[in-house]
Amino acid sequence: MTAETADTAEPADGTTGPGADGAAERRREQRGWYFYDFACSVYSTSVLTVFLGPYLTSVAKAAADADGFVHPLGIPVRAGSLFAYAVSASLVLAIVLMPVVGAAADRTGRKKPLLAAAAYTGAAATTAMFFVGGHRYLLGAFLLIVANAATAVATMLYNAYLPQIAEPDERDDVSSRGWAFGYTSGALVLVLNLILYSGHDSFGLSESQAVRICLASAGVWWAVFTVIPLRRLRDRALGKGGRSGEGTGGRGAAGSGWRQLRATLADMRRHPLTLSFLLAYLVYNDGVQTVISQASVYGSEELDLGQSTLITAVLLVQVLAVAGALAMGRMARVYGAKRTILGSLAVWTLILVAGYFLPAGSPVFFYLLAAAIGLVLGGSQALSRSLFSHLVPRGKEAEYFSAYEMSDRGLSWLGPLVFGLAYQLTGSYRDAIISLVVFFVVGSVLLARVPLRRAVAAAGNPVPERI
Repeated sequence: MTAETADTAEPADGTTGPGADGAAERRREQRGWYFYDFACSVYSTSVLTVFLGPYLTSVAKAAADADGFVHPLGIPVRAGSLFAYAVSASLVLAIVLMPVVGAAADRTGRKKPLLAAAAYTGAAATTAMFFVGGHRYLLGAFLLIVANAATAVATMLYNAYLPQIAEPDERDDVSSRGWAFGYTSGALVLVLNLILYSGHDSFGLSESQAVRICLASAGVWWAVFTVIPLRRLRDRALGKGGRSGEGTGGRGAAGSGWRQLRATLADMRRHPLTLSFLLAYLVYNDGVQTVISQASVYGSEELDLGQSTLITAVLLVQVLAVAGALAMGRMARVYGAKRTILGSLAVWTLILVAGYFLPAGSPVFFYLLAAAIGLVLGGSQALSRSLFSHLVPRGKEAEYFSAYEMSDRGLSWLGPLVFGLAYQLTGSYRDAIISLVVFFVVGSVLLARVPLRRAVAAAGNPVPERI
C-alpha cells in the first residue's frame, strides 16, 4: 500500500479516514449525531424538570388515604415522596442495564439497534404518560421508571459514538454542538408547552389535560427526531478477531449487570489515569446536578419566588446554555478543554456564593443567577464528555461510557444528601446551597492533578494538539 492510499484508507476499527470522502461522511454522521440530543433533551427539560414531578405528586395525593399515604404493592409511601422514589428506582434499573448493554454493543459492534430500542422504549413510555390521570399514580411511577432508565441507556450508547465520528482535535467542538442542539430543542418545546399550559382555558382544556399533552408531546418529539441519527449513524465492523467473547451471540452480555460492571471497572484499573479523571468528573458533576435539581426548591422556599418565575428561569437556562456550550467549545480550541472546564468550575463556585447572598423576593437577581448557570452548564458538561472520549481504549467505547453515564446518573446521590443534611442541621437553605461549594473545589483539585496528555497516550489514543 502506498503512502497516499494509506492516508485515505479506512482504519481497522471502522472509523473514517482523513480523505475527502471520509471527511464528508464523518461530517454527515456528526450532523446526525447532534440530532439525538435534539430529540431526547425535551424529556429532561419538559418532563423531569418542569411538569412530571408536581403532576405525579398531585395524582398520588388524590389517591392517598386520610394520612396522606399511598400503598403500592401494599407498602405505605407518603404521596409527596413517590416521585423521588420512582426516580431512584429508575437509576437502580439503569445501573443494572447500562453495563450489560454497553458490553453487548462492544462485543457485536452494533450500537445502532440498541440505541433505537432504548430510545423508542423511552419515547413510548413518555408518550403513554398522557394516560396518567385520576388515581393512576402506579402507572405514572412505572412509566417514569421505564423512561428514565431508557434515557440513561440510550445516552450511554449515544455518547459512545463520539470517539468514532470525530477526530481527536474535533471532539470539543462536536460535543459542544451536540449539547447546543439539545438545549435548543429543550427551550423550543418548553416555550410551546408553557403557551399551552398557561392558556389551557382558552384552548378548552383543563389544567390536567394540558399537562398530559405536554408530557406526551415530549415523547412524540423524541420519537420523531430520533429517526435522523438512526439514518445517519453507522455501526463499525469489529477488528480482525473481534473483541473477547465475539461469536458468542452476546451470551456474555446477558449475564449479571453487576458482574459486567465489575469486569469493566477491573479493566479500567489498567488505565488509572482514566479512573482519576472519572473520579474528578463524578465529584464536580455531582455538584452541577445538585444545583440544577435543588435550584427550584431554593428559589421557592428560601427566596419566596412564584412558580412562573421558576419556570421562566428554567427557560432562560435552556436558551443561554446553547450560547454557553458553543462559546466554551471555542474557548477550548484556544486554551484547551481542561483549562476551560477548570474556569467553568470557578464560575460555578462564584454562582453558589452569589446565591447564598441573593435577597429574597427579587426575581431579577434570580434571573441573573439563572443566566450565569446557563452560560457554564452546557459547556462544562460537553467538554467533560469530549475529554473522557480521549481516555477510552479503542473498541471499549460503550463499556467505558456506561461507567461515565453511571457517574452522571447512578452515583448522583451524594450532592442531594449533603444539601439535605446541611438543611436538616442548620434549618437554612442558604447554608445548604453554600455547602455544595465543596464539590466544585474538590473536583477542580482532582481534575487539575490529572496529567491528561499522559492519560490519552496511556489509553492508546492520539494526543490532540490542545487538551
